[in-house]
Amino acid sequence: MVTSRPRPLDGITVVSLEHAVAAPFCTRQLADLGARVVKVERPGGGDFARGYDQRVRGQSSHFTWINRSKESLALDLKRPEARAALMELLGRADVLVQNLAPGAAARMGLGYESLREAFPRLVVCDISGYGADGPYRDKKAYDLLIQSEAGFLSITGTPETPAKAGISVADIAAGMYAYTSILSALLLRGRTGEGSHIDVSMLEAMGEWMGYPMYYAFDGAPPPPRTGASHASIYPYGPFAAGDGGTVMLGLQNEREWKAFCEGVLRDAALAAEPRFDSNARRNEHREALRARILAIFGTLATEEVVRRLDEAGIANARVSDMADLWAHPQLKARERWRTVGTPAGEVPALLPPGVSSAFDYRMDPVPAVGEHTAAILAELGWTAERIAGLQNDAAKEQAP
Repeated sequence: MVTSRPRPLDGITVVSLEHAVAAPFCTRQLADLGARVVKVERPGGGDFARGYDQRVRGQSSHFTWINRSKESLALDLKRPEARAALMELLGRADVLVQNLAPGAAARMGLGYESLREAFPRLVVCDISGYGADGPYRDKKAYDLLIQSEAGFLSITGTPETPAKAGISVADIAAGMYAYTSILSALLLRGRTGEGSHIDVSMLEAMGEWMGYPMYYAFDGAPPPPRTGASHASIYPYGPFAAGDGGTVMLGLQNEREWKAFCEGVLRDAALAAEPRFDSNARRNEHREALRARILAIFGTLATEEVVRRLDEAGIANARVSDMADLWAHPQLKARERWRTVGTPAGEVPALLPPGVSSAFDYRMDPVPAVGEHTAAILAELGWTAERIAGLQNDAAKEQAP
């Protein structure tokens, strides 16, 4: 997207040895703010997340989501010539991000200790499952495994069955901490002139997000129970079915709201003072009986009427939306949050990043094809056409059956 207004990361170059979700999610945030992100991919197949599914005009949903506004440089880093190209590129870069298998970057001479003498201003960010040291350092880590290891599954789901999150929360958490850590490192470099090393662990990112249930279970106390989509300790707070098949999520925070709920929504003011329900602790203790009372009334109402009554009573609520509802959400439309971005298969809609800025416009450039920018980037480094062709021909031979 062409804009005359400067972006916060204009002039910053990020090189990323990335795949899957965590590192690509991080670097897309940097690209949104104007950074030039050079995504180093394997010749041929590229980032394996390109093959997760074919839901976006034959392209992967994950890949389309987190790889816009990047340049794809196809290099086989097992080859000396390709590694030489990468090192030339790092000489012009500000940030290196990698989430390769544990130890893989270091074995290629791309660890921070190996790079900082040659590139003292370079910020190096390593994203891994468990961090750069400790007994779990070399253990393989995928999003669901980290959700499990971090205790997330122990508090999510129903009393009978634990459930994972429906999105890659461990990857996203690690990607966001990497993103903010890189911004902090760039600010620090502006004062000291020196780069730094950032070691982001998916387990530690999820550990931070698990702070509330950890403290809830402090000093051996029982942990929060699994309560499905309901709140573990506040009631009523969760999903309730309406008579037309819709579902409304509602949440009460205090006794004033409980009285307003009984009077304005259930139209049963006396219920507020019933001994089983006259405090949150007692409502929580007798939640099944109260749930039956609520569902009996909601079952006579359409979803819109339930929402209207809740709004009029000042009770926080939301419809339980599906993906079609989110695509068509009136609030996103009213705030003009949709744009289009190019992909190798044509334009697709894309949400602007969260955070409306009065100072700049987010970058919303195309999702690249594998190796789309290889020749241009190498030419920028001063490589001759013959040398570029030789590297690409070698890569093509490696990929041939």
